[in-house]
Amino acid sequence: MIENVLEKLCRLFEEGGAQFRVVRHEAAGKSSQSVAEIRGTELGQGAKALCCTVKGNGVKKHVLAVLPADMQADLHKVAEAFGARRASLASPDEVMEFTGCVFGAVPPVSFHPELELVADPSLFTRYDELAFNAGQLDASIIIRTKDYRRIVHPRVVEFLKSV
Repeated sequence: MIENVLEKLCRLFEEGGAQFRVVRHEAAGKSSQSVAEIRGTELGQGAKALCCTVKGNGVKKHVLAVLPADMQADLHKVAEAFGARRASLASPDEVMEFTGCVFGAVPPVSFHPELELVADPSLFTRYDELAFNAGQLDASIIIRTKDYRRIVHPRVVEFLKSV
C-alpha cells in the first residue's frame, strides 16, 4: 500500500520545480462542489481522480482516470482506450490498495506501478491552476496546470460523457 501520499506529492512537485501550495481545510466529505467552496476555487478547477478497473478482450488493468470535477466520465470510453469491453469504479478496498487513500481523497497522481494514469484533455485547457485532494480529506494542493502535466505525464485520453 502507498503511504504518506501528501508527503510524496510535495516531494514530487518540489523536485519538479512546480509552483504549488498546500491548503489545509476542514474535511468536506465526498462532494466536489463543497470542497471547491472550502478551497475558494471553481468546481471546474478540481481534478477528479476515479480509480477504475478495465476488463474484457483479455485485458485487466487498473486505471486512474482524471477529469475536471464539473464533468462526468464515460467509463465505456475509458475501457475502449485500453482495448477492453468494460470499466467499473474500484471498490473502497481497491482504492486504498492502489492509492493509499480513502475514496474522495485520491489525488490525480499514481504512485503504484500497476495503476495507469490517464487524463481527459479538457483538464489542461480550462484553468491555469488545478486543485485536488492531496491524499487526505482535509488537505488539498493547488498547482499550475502546466506544471502538473509536465511533471506527472498522464496519458491523454478523451473520456468525458457527452452532454
